[in-house]
Amino acid sequence: MEILITGYAGFIGFHASREFLRRGWKVVGIDNFCDYYNVKLKRDRAAMLKGQRGFSARELDICDLAGLQNVFAEESPDVVLNLAAQPGVRYSIDHPFVYQKTNLEGFLNILECCRHAAKVPKLVFASSSSVYGGNKKMPFEESDQVDTPVSLYAATKKANELMAHTYSHLYKMQTIGLRFFTVYGAWYRPDMALSLFADAMLHDRPIKVFNNGDMLRDFTFVDDIVNGIVRVVEAGNLPLYDVFNIGNHKSEKLLDVITVLAESLGVKPKMEMLPMQPGDVYATYASIEKLNKAVGYEPTTTIKDGIPVFAKWYREYHGL
Repeated sequence: MEILITGYAGFIGFHASREFLRRGWKVVGIDNFCDYYNVKLKRDRAAMLKGQRGFSARELDICDLAGLQNVFAEESPDVVLNLAAQPGVRYSIDHPFVYQKTNLEGFLNILECCRHAAKVPKLVFASSSSVYGGNKKMPFEESDQVDTPVSLYAATKKANELMAHTYSHLYKMQTIGLRFFTVYGAWYRPDMALSLFADAMLHDRPIKVFNNGDMLRDFTFVDDIVNGIVRVVEAGNLPLYDVFNIGNHKSEKLLDVITVLAESLGVKPKMEMLPMQPGDVYATYASIEKLNKAVGYEPTTTIKDGIPVFAKWYREYHGL
């Protein structure tokens, strides 16, 4: 079987590519190596995949429709895992048109390429817990209303779900969306909280703690996420269209996460307490019952097990 993974040099894309290769799949990766964060990290991830049996890659932007069409014609994948996107809640406030380009136009290109492929592939795509906006009911369930996003990033992810539903309805394509909840682990993105915290702690700077630390997040270890992705990709009994939460089903206090990270790094943190940032939400908490029933998804990694893995990688990668 062949899987086309967009954003393969990204954090989740890298781990997913490695696991599908381990399972004997042929993996074709696409990435444009954008400079939203340090491109060296993406190049280093890509270098670990290069040369592995069954792996090939192209440097390509999903906004390049003609280039994308050529890849689909040459490869004819059985499954497309679309992880390419412009991430970041806060970044979307100052750079809205980047999200319109990549997350809307780019995703439409993916849908069109799937639709017109000689062998129409199964499409599994990344959505986000951010679609729940300021929902107060916990845990978040897929049946909850998600019509009140609080960031443009969240709005584009909700739009992706609607676009995919339309294509499934019109063209009988199978499209499955996964709402990711605060994924972390080795080879983590530098713009995310744990990386920012680790960098500050190891350089004896105060860490910026928003909403005075009164925040809850469903931290999910990347190995658990990839296990869920694999189960969805390989499942043969899913509906034509559906959306699933994929998280840890445990909402952690931000200050507890900071404590575990500091202990893992062997440092005492300094904290700068700040108000809530625009676009942020107070809490995320995934109900994973639907995904469990559909494919047997069951995360197993606690933050006390997962954060030390991240901390060890962070120190080694950055030579700290």
